[in-house]
Amino acid sequence: MAQVINRQRGPVSGTATRARKKQPFLLDLYSTSVGKKYVMALTGLMGVGFVLVHMVGNLKMYLGREDYNHYAEFLRELLVPIFPRTVLLWILRGGLIAAVLGHLHAAVTLTRMNRQARPVKYQSARDYQVASFASRSMRWTGTIVLLFIVWHLLDLTAGTANGGNFVRGDAYNNVAHSLNRPVVAAAYILANLALGVHLFHGVWSLFQSLGWSHPRFNKWRRHLAGGLASVIVLGNISFPVLVLCKVVEVHS
Repeated sequence: MAQVINRQRGPVSGTATRARKKQPFLLDLYSTSVGKKYVMALTGLMGVGFVLVHMVGNLKMYLGREDYNHYAEFLRELLVPIFPRTVLLWILRGGLIAAVLGHLHAAVTLTRMNRQARPVKYQSARDYQVASFASRSMRWTGTIVLLFIVWHLLDLTAGTANGGNFVRGDAYNNVAHSLNRPVVAAAYILANLALGVHLFHGVWSLFQSLGWSHPRFNKWRRHLAGGLASVIVLGNISFPVLVLCKVVEVHS
């Protein structure tokens, strides 16, 4: 008996003590499935806010070239002279990219954790049926959206994928030139349909991940998810459609 006790005491004072050394609270939380769901929910909320504001701002295209370019210049001059021109815009872009990377990392690592553990249902069978297609396709819709973001930045921010028509400072013509290409317009529409499916399930599950879920409100949660996704998708799809229909035309 005494020998057994002595064998246990030796290792406990060394490696076991080091093994029990705690990480910072946020890293410790993120190492759990709950923490990863929080990160996915919060970064997803940032993404929803961005795409909604982005879509509403782009509606200024229908007011004409001058108004749209004025709006684009307004974004470049946010908080000037507190910040130099375009600095705050790039800070916001950097924050958005960080949110996308955080969302992606949380999604990948959470999927691995779920595969290693026994699956546990956290929603009713009826709720699962509502979002089943959207939830099963999240990996693919997310991949499509990620590729679209990369291409979109190359096309309308860097200008390297704009077909040689990119003119810095002329946001209206840059968008019109880009979406006037049928292949690009088709890709834009496909990407936004994928975005809509991703948003529907994302908004649907966001409240659940944050613990804001109750059977009494699930119907409204579904309506909110579907309505928000529909508004964003229809608004975004209207741009390539109306450019191809010559409602929005390139100005010389």
